[in-house]
Amino acid sequence: MKIAVDAMGGDHAPAAVVEGAIKAASERGLHIILVGDKERVTSELERHGCADPRITVEHASEVVLMDESPAQAIRKKKDSSLKVCFDLVNAGKADAVVSAGNSGAAMAAGIFLFKKTKGVDRPAIAVTVPTKKGPAILLDVGGNVDCKPANLVQFAVMGDVYARCVLKMERPRVGLLSNGEEEAKGTDLTREAHGLLKKTSINYIGYIEGRDIYHGDVDVVVTDGFVGNVVLKLTEGLIEAFTSMLKDEIMASTPSKIGYILAKGAFTRLKRKLDYAEYGGAPLLGIGGVCIISHGRSNPKAIKNAIFRAHESSAGKVNDHLVEELTRANAEARPGRVTDAAAGG
Repeated sequence: MKIAVDAMGGDHAPAAVVEGAIKAASERGLHIILVGDKERVTSELERHGCADPRITVEHASEVVLMDESPAQAIRKKKDSSLKVCFDLVNAGKADAVVSAGNSGAAMAAGIFLFKKTKGVDRPAIAVTVPTKKGPAILLDVGGNVDCKPANLVQFAVMGDVYARCVLKMERPRVGLLSNGEEEAKGTDLTREAHGLLKKTSINYIGYIEGRDIYHGDVDVVVTDGFVGNVVLKLTEGLIEAFTSMLKDEIMASTPSKIGYILAKGAFTRLKRKLDYAEYGGAPLLGIGGVCIISHGRSNPKAIKNAIFRAHESSAGKVNDHLVEELTRANAEARPGRVTDAAAGG
């Protein structure tokens, strides 16, 4: 199995990407194709003294910038590092894509170059978030701002499959994000989606509120891309602010510093749980291939873990399971009807 990695994507590319790839190859023996400016990428490999034959370089003369229009970037920059990654998979030379670059362009490439999975109207970006009892999946977090009830049902099924195949959860608890647990709460979108989800065979536990996400009593949190992105950015900002405020309080007095030293192990474990780099990246679910989208600020650890996620998704045959489960869910939620995507539309 080979993972195509966009070496030019992200705020710290190619240095952080190359270092992360070296760590991934070293720790798990993975074969990695670094795609980008060959001279710059090779220079980074040499700087680390890396001559690992499992890491190869594929030249790409262009880069998709973070502020570029996703669709135009994919159409016009035929030799961008991002597009070449997808081309390698389509040509059978790689099995998955990892990129910390323009997430919109990665999603556009996934839809245009990999096509949508049978049974999926709209692909979704699924992120792993920390909770008191372990990781949970939140989707969609920005791919689809305006959704229909059937889209949320598909997100739920995709999240369920990913949680089982990659996170190894036996029977994930799936909840629909709303402004209250009562069935009368929510919007027309959530109320109709709620009714459809109750008909599926997934372990749907009903409405959940925002505060429930981090208690660990739900494994897959389903919402539209607008709300999901707000939750994601709020979580990132809260963690950063909490970490900064805690550091300020620790440094404010000698007793606090002594207390920190005594509890340093606990703080270290907490920091690891809250660190986005531990989770690597977010899978783009609902496309005909494996693509992991990493944070633009990804450091080497985040890139390494994103590569691990790509490998696990490919090895777990997530897309094959998605097709099976979506076919069943579409039939359960809407008897006698199939989506346009499932019908090949």
